[in-house]
Amino acid sequence: MQEQARFAVVNRYTERQIRENFQGRPGNWKFRPNAESITVSASNAIVKISMEYTVPVDLFFYHTDLHFAPSSENKALF
Repeated sequence: MQEQARFAVVNRYTERQIRENFQGRPGNWKFRPNAESITVSASNAIVKISMEYTVPVDLFFYHTDLHFAPSSENKALF
């Protein structure tokens, strides 16, 4: 996420390009992020990427959902 934010500022990607790049590079993820879970805000000076997702945890007698909300932000150097 941090890498995508850095490259997006330098290359002046649009919000759509950032979202497509982010969805196309899952890395070691156990899931594919959908477009609704990714929030992108891009301008000439700053790029913000955030995502919310839930992972179910099932142990023998305990079931819960873990909620995650990672985000990254990068500013252009002028």
